Amino acid sequence: MNEPVAVSRVAAESKDCITLHFEWERHVSPGQFVMVWIPGLDEVPMSVSSVGAEKSITVRRAGEATAALHALSPGDRMGLRGPYGNGFDLNDKRTLAVGGGVGMAPLMPLLRTMYADVAIGARSADELLFEEEARRYCDTVELSTDDGSRGMRGNAVQLAERMMDEGDYEQVLACGPEVMLYHLFKACEERGVHCQMSLERYMKCAVGLCGSCMLGRERVCIDGPVFDSARLRALPEFGRSKRDAAGRLVGL
Repeated sequence: MNEPVAVSRVAAESKDCITLHFEWERHVSPGQFVMVWIPGLDEVPMSVSSVGAEKSITVRRAGEATAALHALSPGDRMGLRGPYGNGFDLNDKRTLAVGGGVGMAPLMPLLRTMYADVAIGARSADELLFEEEARRYCDTVELSTDDGSRGMRGNAVQLAERMMDEGDYEQVLACGPEVMLYHLFKACEERGVHCQMSLERYMKCAVGLCGSCMLGRERVCIDGPVFDSARLRALPEFGRSKRDAAGRLVGL
């Protein structure tokens, strides 16, 4: 059942991302997601970017539903249900957190609670997310942009590979576009570094019934969205294909 929540404040994060803050008396673990209902329009899955007393979702404008969320102001309401899925396993291992684009959003709750070095990637400097906040919690924060406008010229995987080669990491925690995650997973496998990755799939029910988010035999909504190295190895569709709104397998 959807619960109505009022937006308490709106923060601009980048040229196409905002964060909607709200009060919600639900416990949310880092890496879990919620279903956000826009009355009269749609219901969409969103990662949670703050899990404390004040919670938040970070929204990239990408279509009609996200445009409607971008139009919300303090005092406006949206519907929430959840939280859903399995989040990150938080531990004291030496960690590299890797965020690509809006994939930084689900990493922020864990960066506030555990020690990690951070690699942030984006297409350009005006699309980098949460750099300043990450620097408040983490000693080492490095950047990459595809066009070289900030940090290393290149992508988040190339940056993470360099950091892994220079550091002594026991695990990588990551979120971003699946093609990025696939290549990062391969880089971790080559170096013997354990990883946990938050995946995204088309979702309708979020409770494991409709099958729209199937990834091999796994349902991303309840078996994920965070998968570790062992489970990723057993997913032949990972990094290669996904299901569309009709449930058909299509290439990434």
